[in-house]
Amino acid sequence: MRRSMNLKPLHDHVIVKAITADEITKSGIVLPDTVDKEKPEKGEVVAVGQGKLMDNGQRAPMSVKVGDKVMFKKYSPDEIKVEGKEYLVISEGDVIAIIA
Repeated sequence: MRRSMNLKPLHDHVIVKAITADEITKSGIVLPDTVDKEKPEKGEVVAVGQGKLMDNGQRAPMSVKVGDKVMFKKYSPDEIKVEGKEYLVISEGDVIAIIA
């Protein structure tokens, strides 16, 4: 049974678990992703907020949902650590695309 995350983002924020791709050299050697490489630009959505509060008091619906794999702007995420796991917090507006 999967335990739910103890983190609920507010408004139009999205919590993402980074997807890192290991590099493979031409000779087939796998070079694992390390902390000194570029920031990730892809991730899987693990939690979403309720949506941005509009001027009329309504909430704008979120265009991403838990489980979506997304691409986002490279330098937009804030990094956080919850229960020993690293996550990224981004605004829905920084999501560029949902990966089909």
